[in-house]
Amino acid sequence: MPKIPKVLLMIESSREYGRQLLRGIGRYAGLYGPWNFFMREPFYYDVSGTNENLLRMIEKWDLDGIIMRESPEIEQIVQLGVPTIICTYTREQIPGFISLVGDCAGAGKLAAEHLLERGLKHFAYCGLDDMYWSRERGVSFEKHIAEAGLKVQFYKQPSSKKKRLWNFEQDIMIEWLKQLQKPIGLMTCTDDRSQNVVEACKVANIHIPEEIAVIGVDNDEFICELSNPPLTSVALNAGKAGYEAAEMLHNLMKSKKIKDTIVVAEATHVALRQSTDILAIEDAEVIKALNFIRQNARRTIQVDDVVSSVFLSQRALQQRFKKILGRTIHNEIKRIRLEYICQLLLNSPKSIAEIAWELEFLSSEHIARYFKNEKNMTPREFRRRFGSHL
Repeated sequence: MPKIPKVLLMIESSREYGRQLLRGIGRYAGLYGPWNFFMREPFYYDVSGTNENLLRMIEKWDLDGIIMRESPEIEQIVQLGVPTIICTYTREQIPGFISLVGDCAGAGKLAAEHLLERGLKHFAYCGLDDMYWSRERGVSFEKHIAEAGLKVQFYKQPSSKKKRLWNFEQDIMIEWLKQLQKPIGLMTCTDDRSQNVVEACKVANIHIPEEIAVIGVDNDEFICELSNPPLTSVALNAGKAGYEAAEMLHNLMKSKKIKDTIVVAEATHVALRQSTDILAIEDAEVIKALNFIRQNARRTIQVDDVVSSVFLSQRALQQRFKKILGRTIHNEIKRIRLEYICQLLLNSPKSIAEIAWELEFLSSEHIARYFKNEKNMTPREFRRRFGSHL
């Protein structure tokens, strides 16, 4: 009888990102296993506070593979010679391992685009200074804001470890939030960090989203939905990344050569919630037109329909759209409609035909052509690539 591989999983299950990774790994093992899993939370130590217990257990279990969060015992694990994939935390890659990382560039880009679409002119970023992935998300966010000719203000954490404890840091963050020019769009490195910002704003009597529109990363529904207001977040396809990581580990365990050294959890879309529900535009007619477009995203509306919703001529409204948004009315209709299609593809179990019918397309072929012209892939390909299902 073939030997069943023994695999250690040291990935946190307390956050959505980790849970998605585990789901993806489980899906792969269910199809190509079975695997015997040994589960431990990251940074698992014995009561003495050392890592010796974990290393002893790895040797005792005679493991065939490991997928784990980066931890202090990495160097010792290298010496054990067990095929290992690392979900990195302090650096992008660790020599000798395949790294599983989040899509920092994509997350920053999507957050910037989303806040720019709100019409905001001031921007800020709040991260964790010591974490490379937080810095990279901020760099990407700043890059895409700069492409619009605007600047980003960065929050700087206190250097003292004691002052980074939340009961001390909150006062420091409050002072920083108070001095920001408002209204402002603020990206955070994670949903947990967004929750920090929300708490600080409540203490400082700063209103979200009216004064500060907040967007995080990970789309952890438990955190996002419990927040008041609910938090907008960039979703990462960690489920697909977990599946791919398991596939690579399987090949490593079979002594196959691996070309790629990084598995990326791609940034797929922005999950819209109340924390960015703002249009920071002073032109009342443009706001009215934008609201009309959003309210009718399910329908096949035309430019004339939008013009009929305001007290302006088509020419005047077109000029204001181009000046304020940098887009035509037609482009905005298409952008919002595509955004809505993406949300349905990723978050709804409905078939392509059902989505086409709901959005007044003539057929599934019609919506496929419409979608592919803009996204360079069919709806089915988009769902397979970015959705939680494989």
